[in-house]
Order: sequence, then C-alpha cells, then structure tokens
Amino acid sequence: MDILNQLIGGFAVALQPINLFWAFIGCALGTAVGVLPGIGPALTIALLMPVTAQVNPASAFIMFAGILYGALYGGSTTSILLNTPGESGSVMTALEGNRMARSGRGAAALATAAIGSFVAGTIGTLALTFLAPAIAELAFVFGPEDYFALMVLSFTSVAVVMGRSLVRGFASLFFGLALGTIGIDTQTGQTRMVFGMLELLDGVSFTVVLVSLFAIGETLYVASRHASAPPAINPLSGGHWMTRQDWALSWKPWLRGSVIGFPIGALPAGGTEIPTFLSYALERRLSKHPEEFGQGAIEGVAGPEAANNAAAAGILVPLLTLGLPSTATAAVLLAAFQNYGLQPGPMLFATNPDLLWGLIASLYIGNLILLVLNLPLVGIWVRLLLIPRQYIYGGIVVFALVGVWGLSTSWIDLALMCGLGLIGYVARVYDFPIAPVLIGLILGPQAEIQLRRALAVSQDDWSVLVGTPISASLLAIAALVLTLPPLLAWRRRRAGAAQVQPVSAG
Repeated sequence: MDILNQLIGGFAVALQPINLFWAFIGCALGTAVGVLPGIGPALTIALLMPVTAQVNPASAFIMFAGILYGALYGGSTTSILLNTPGESGSVMTALEGNRMARSGRGAAALATAAIGSFVAGTIGTLALTFLAPAIAELAFVFGPEDYFALMVLSFTSVAVVMGRSLVRGFASLFFGLALGTIGIDTQTGQTRMVFGMLELLDGVSFTVVLVSLFAIGETLYVASRHASAPPAINPLSGGHWMTRQDWALSWKPWLRGSVIGFPIGALPAGGTEIPTFLSYALERRLSKHPEEFGQGAIEGVAGPEAANNAAAAGILVPLLTLGLPSTATAAVLLAAFQNYGLQPGPMLFATNPDLLWGLIASLYIGNLILLVLNLPLVGIWVRLLLIPRQYIYGGIVVFALVGVWGLSTSWIDLALMCGLGLIGYVARVYDFPIAPVLIGLILGPQAEIQLRRALAVSQDDWSVLVGTPISASLLAIAALVLTLPPLLAWRRRRAGAAQVQPVSAG
C-alpha cells in the first residue's frame, strides 16, 4: 500500500504541466535520436546535461527518461524500413522487420513494434515499481560464473541467425569476436591488436561497427545494384494496419519478450541486447512455421521489440536502487544524478522520494506519449520507402558520418567505418550474415571478462563454471538448445528413411 501511495505522489509530480512538457520533448527527441543511426540516447543525454543544469532535477530526469524510451521506439523504425538499426537493441528487429517492409508489410511491422514497445514498457515499468528491491537483490546472488553461463546461453541465439551456411555464419561470429579483442586487456593491462594506434586503446566502438555493417554496407549494396533493381514494391500493399492474424501472432511474443527482457535488463551486464537475442531465438523455437523466419515473420519483430523495451525499464533497477550502471546510457544518467549532487541508491528513495517516484511515474506517461506519437505516424513512416532510394541512402551516409564523427571526433573511427562498410558490402554480396558479427562483438568481451573473473577467484579450477545451481542450469539449457534440434532432425531423417522400403523385383 505504501508503494501505491508513493506512486500516486509520483504522478502528482509527473502530471505537472511543466513536467508533461519536458516528457513530450524527451520522447520526441528520443524518437528522432533512435531514427538517426550512430547517435544514441547516451550521447544525446550527455550533450543535454550542460543545457539542463539550471532545470529542476525532476524535470530533467523526466526528459532523460523520455529520451531513453523514445530512442528504443525510433530505433525500430529505421531497422524495419531501411535495414539500418538506430540502436543496438534493434539489430534483431531488422532481421524480420525489413523483410516485411520489402514485401509491402512495413505498416504491420511498425505497428507491432510500437504496440509491443508500449505493452512491454508498461509491464517493465510495473515491475520496476513493485519488484525493484527484490530483483536488485539478485545482483548479489549472481557470481561471475553465473554471468558467464548467461553469456553462453545468449551465444546460442547465433544458431538461429547463421543464414544458409554454418561456415559463413561461424566466420561472421569469429570476426565479431576478433573485433571484441581490440583494445586494452582489462585483466592484465596489455594492449591487444591496436597496431600502435592510441585511438584503438578503448576498443572498437559498437556504434561504429553497427553503422558500418548496416548503414554503409547496405548503401553500397543497393547502389551497386541500382540499375538492375526490381520495381519498388508499394510499402502499403500489405495494408495500413495489422490484420487479425498479425494480432494473434504478436500478443504472445509481446508478453514473452517482456518476461525475458526485464529480469535480464535488471542484472548488471544485462543491457538490452542479450534479451533481444534470446527472445528472437525463443520465438523461432516456438513458432509453428519456423521456415518463415528470415522471410518476414512478425513474431521476430514483436518479441525482440518487447524484450528491448522491457529491458530498458530493467536497467533502471540497479541504477536507482544500488547506483550501479549496467549500460552506457545508465552510466550517463548516473553522471547526471551526480551533477545535481545526488547519489542513486537506497537512501535516495528516502531523501528524494518526489524525484524518484516522479521519474517512475513519468515512464508510464512517456510510454503513452510515445504510442500516441508513433502509432498514427506508421503510414507516414512507411511512405519514406516511396522516396527514390538514391536520396534515402545518400541521407543515411550523411547521418552516419555525422553520428560517427560526433561520437568521438576521431579520424580513425571514420576510417574504420569506411573499411568495415566495405566488409559489410562484401558480406551482403556473398551472403555472409551480419548479426553474428554483432553478437560476437557484444557478448565476446563480456563473456571473457566473466570467465576470467570466475577462474581467478577459483584459482583456475574449471569446475567452478558448473559450481552453482544457476550456472549449471543455464549451461544445461544452452547445451540442450544446441544439441536437441540436430538430434530431432536426425531422428526425423531416420524415421523417413525407414518408411521408404525398397520395391522387390518379381
């Protein structure tokens, strides 16, 4: 009952006209930031921190929360329409959403992404409201071996995005793992694969790789085939809205994605990427028509988008309750709290309840604002595909250059973007999947850190990896995910061969 009273007090703060204005500004800015590849909510909030120094803290954080949520909504738009994720959490959305847009069902893909984001964001915010203290305690239960097992389970999602060839898929995965090793080894302090370039000491930015492989690679591929490109498909030929079948296929992935996204987002090192990988893998496993995945399955949009937005609410749990940032955006928000002389943690709920509960209440309002902003614009967004492609992709290149330059003002990053863009083009030409590169780049360094921590604590005793019920269970699930489908396929082949009896002569 005390939580409800505090939440009502939070709504009294969030519904003040000035705070509603800042919530709308944050949601609109966040949507625009998500659409533009390479910028992201962390950079946007960092740029706005000096501007909001004189603004009331509650209003500033309500705007920052709107930017965080809005970027997730906007990131799905370019993922679906242009195969260019604006955010790392939208990578999996591009796999099916862009296929749907190319077949004239872009409006349905955008609609299921927007509604799924609203449903999952609301569920995640409810969980943040009532379960934050309990889930924050889970961070103390998980050890490095448990986090490593979680990473291994996430790696199994690679199996569903390998494309037509396992060899090409694993080549892409190992390329991503190699990119993840560039920089300073956090355990020993030694440099790895930097080739004397000081700009590479911090590693290769995920944003640079994301923009290069998707935006630049896709642009080069489209430009190289412009003369022989088939006639453009009317992006609204599949309808302006979701069909009854689309609703039937989407509502369960929305709920499952929410259940996956929030707990993982609430864990340190969870973030928004891992739950989207797991959600996509789960939806493909549960689908009655798995062959539709890769051709434009709406479940592959609904599930990851829901997981993405639920995880966004989850990353606020360790930040607000323990002062632990688990993503770059959360780290920037922590810096913003400290700029106002505030330290997130249990004491903040007692010393600044109006600010924190106003922030939590604003998440409900922001979700509603984003739904109202994005859902009516579905038809307008889809009509972007009617613009001649040379203008669309020319604009993408410009925004990519601006985004990457604004990220670090480094010529090395621009050179990397061009080089990796050429690699992305070659990958498209020779049918190498892109998603495994990103999965390897995201999960590889995290898995390495947790594995080495676990081995350091256990003095190189490898049995520690199955030393807890959590790690043993997660590794067992990962093993089943990898081995069960091939075994079932082998049994089906044997059963089919047994039914084919040779016809005897005479």
